[in-house]
Amino acid sequence: MLNTHETLILEALEGDIVVVRLNRPDAANALSTDMAMDIHHAFMQLGASGSRAVILTGMGRNFCAGADLKERRGMTETQWQRQHDALEEAHRAVLNCPVPVIAAVHGAAFGGGLELAMACDFIYAADSARFALTETTLGIMPGMGGTQLLPRSIGAARARELIYMGKAFSAAEAHQWGLVNRLLPEAGLLESAIACARTIAGNAPLAVRAAKAAISEGQPAPLHEALQIELTHYNSLLATKDRQEGINAFNEKRKPSFTGE
Repeated sequence: MLNTHETLILEALEGDIVVVRLNRPDAANALSTDMAMDIHHAFMQLGASGSRAVILTGMGRNFCAGADLKERRGMTETQWQRQHDALEEAHRAVLNCPVPVIAAVHGAAFGGGLELAMACDFIYAADSARFALTETTLGIMPGMGGTQLLPRSIGAARARELIYMGKAFSAAEAHQWGLVNRLLPEAGLLESAIACARTIAGNAPLAVRAAKAAISEGQPAPLHEALQIELTHYNSLLATKDRQEGINAFNEKRKPSFTGE
């Protein structure tokens, strides 16, 4: 059973798919301390559940406009740091979620909103979406992975330009540069993300989780170490019932029924 959260809407779909909606539409889904805590709790819960795929999106006109600057006004340095600690925990919970997470981005994904989208496995975006890391225009810098994740997606030189200038860029540019996997009309965005999630959820869940772990753990490692990481996760699947089911279904010319065992 999914717990409810004041700033999130969690919807369970058939096939062990969960749609997580950021739910502060009147504030462009800006990341308040409460929302950060809710994200952290929800994704820790999802990671420990039997969910097979998760979609992260926003209610209203925007995905997420970044940290809640109204909440930050007048904060002491200690209060600011406490809030940022909550934002970091939320980001890590999404980034480290063992279940595949698809970001379905529409409207603005600025600052921490873009960093939250980049914490997902990949991004589907509405063709009208806008992206930016605007922190340097506010006297700070990206602090939820922006200076590390954006260069890994689009290259260091382009990321430096965008971060130093605090410059916004379009969904078409994000797609061209490789930040966004698919560019879609806004009306079909969530439907397409759900269709992708259904395909993922139809595969062996232990295999998908193992593949995600191998990619995540192998990316920062030298190739010879990364190949060993891959083999470790590969070998972990050999004793599973789903491995036997997949081979039997192939040979019996039927659709496999994976149970996650």
